[in-house]
Amino acid sequence: MARNPGRDAACGAPILPLMPSDTPALDAPSALVAADLIRDEARRAPDKPGVYRMYGEDGACLYVGKARSLKKRILQYAQGRFHTQRIGLMVSLTRSMELVVTASETEALLLESNFIKKLKPRFNVVLRDDKSFAELMIRKDHRAPQVRKHRGAHTTPGDYFGPFASTWAVNRTLTTLQKAFLLRSCSDSVYETRTRPCMLHQIKRCSAPCTGLISLEDYGDLVEEASLFLRGKSRAVISRLSQEMTEAAERMDFEQAARVRDRIRALSAIAMENSVNADGVAEADVFALHSEGGQACVQVFFYRGGQNWGGRAYFPRVDKSDTDPEILSAFLGQFYEDKPVPRLILLNVAPFEKELLEEAFSMKAKQADGRRVVSIERPMRGDRKGLVDHALTNAREALGRKLAESSAQSKILDEVCEAFGLESRPERIEVYDNAHIQGSNAVGGMIVAGPEGFQKSQYRKFNIKGTDLTPGDDYGMMREVMRRRFSRLVKDEEEGTEEVVRPDLLLIDGGAGQLAEVQAVLADLGLEDITAVGVAKGPDRDAGLERFFVPGKPPFMLPLKAPALYYIQRLRDEAHRFANGAHAKRRAMDIKKNPLDEIEGVGPGRKRALLHAFGSAKGVSRASVVDLVKVEGVNQALAERIYGFFHPQTGR
Repeated sequence: MARNPGRDAACGAPILPLMPSDTPALDAPSALVAADLIRDEARRAPDKPGVYRMYGEDGACLYVGKARSLKKRILQYAQGRFHTQRIGLMVSLTRSMELVVTASETEALLLESNFIKKLKPRFNVVLRDDKSFAELMIRKDHRAPQVRKHRGAHTTPGDYFGPFASTWAVNRTLTTLQKAFLLRSCSDSVYETRTRPCMLHQIKRCSAPCTGLISLEDYGDLVEEASLFLRGKSRAVISRLSQEMTEAAERMDFEQAARVRDRIRALSAIAMENSVNADGVAEADVFALHSEGGQACVQVFFYRGGQNWGGRAYFPRVDKSDTDPEILSAFLGQFYEDKPVPRLILLNVAPFEKELLEEAFSMKAKQADGRRVVSIERPMRGDRKGLVDHALTNAREALGRKLAESSAQSKILDEVCEAFGLESRPERIEVYDNAHIQGSNAVGGMIVAGPEGFQKSQYRKFNIKGTDLTPGDDYGMMREVMRRRFSRLVKDEEEGTEEVVRPDLLLIDGGAGQLAEVQAVLADLGLEDITAVGVAKGPDRDAGLERFFVPGKPPFMLPLKAPALYYIQRLRDEAHRFANGAHAKRRAMDIKKNPLDEIEGVGPGRKRALLHAFGSAKGVSRASVVDLVKVEGVNQALAERIYGFFHPQTGR
């Protein structure tokens, strides 16, 4: 596999090619053994800070590290004195290296975390299951700011509050904001086309600024109160509302007083439930690491505005030789690689190179919002220690559950291996299902499972594109899904793409016919060594009566109470859920399509004007050319085009 010189172009740092000019290509490294190669490269490495990457014979990244002096670090490897056998194995497998010089060790730390997260090297501590967190956003680019959930980059002008550790937490807070502050959650297009208040106003969750039931000035006051509440100023907001309720009662406006009372109740409930009894913890992330049996769990809790916004347990990939400070240091670098850093980070273990992490995070925070200092602390007493101990208890319990589940999962996979005649325990199982309604909006779904459970980041959906398929042709749909999935796999393997993993087992929702289509595609692509199994539902679709189709064997059933049968049912149900969900989204998008979107010359502004004038697309279809011309922005030519679109067989 040839080196890609443009691999680090996005990093803005120079790459130093360390292979000698007369060294063979990476697929023929026999000219230099690993130790000689590293010794030769160490002589030419610069005495500067940077990041180094070690690659194996197949071009896969083995390790990513950073150093204050690249030359001294590589010399340490060249000397052959290793702390663990694992490092010695890593060096023996190395066939090439790449270096990236940085301006400082701090920049090297940030770049190292970026590479580890992207390449997931075999010998690094790797953060797995790193999903983005939900936030609440109050937009600032509209006269009536909208509150909504948000994920991803902060591209829209507004105030962002988070992170929330779960969808449930952010949904609960959003509901509270609607009840307490009556902020709109509708899209701008809905806001602009409303002529009367929606149902949210009727159930007292929106103040209806769209129809003028509240002035924009008063609505702005509600927005400001919501921002104060999310920043932890809940007592001040509740105090002001209490005064407002008292004044309304004194002037005998009991209906208004009752409305304010309901808002106070909503705020008080969530403020008391999430409040943190720790002095000085207005904005902090709390981490606790517990390791046992060669596995580790890091529990994180998010505290913002004096409130607990939830937590999540992570299980990074570690080695038995990794120490707790090293694990936590690597974890923090990868965790904050794409997330904002709070002012305070509390831990139960002092991480390796703590001062360097603080410097790197402070630099990152300064670039993001102008803040200068990020503090990493290991509290030894007081309320802060209580927060860390609480996180540690959760980490210990989560790892205990994980170890128990892993043991049970291993036994189940052994049963699956035996049932389907596999040579070894499957590490990657792919399950396929199709979803459609009489052939419309057809979608194929693929889920992935393994020893660690469902790997949702690997799920894929396939919008069926074949124009020659008969509507409802399940065999043809499965054939298209298989060809697209495994043609890509073959292409990636030929190009040497990193992290290409073949499945050990395919489970197909269907019987002999579906399985035959899958086998035909695999044979065409030269992938006959991948085991495929058909899972046919029992009579009347009864669970437990499934029949299994394995090439070269007669159909068979598993014992009714076999754990492997329950496991396969779970996999099939998950594939069914995922495919149906993808199909429902695609169908909903079709339903939302407006015929006006297909007319040339009708953009968002003219579309809005037409809908205001005629109420709906159906109303536009009934309008004459004379009526259409009266709409702002619609000239004679466009009016005739709109009329002709809805009446292709008639004249004006």
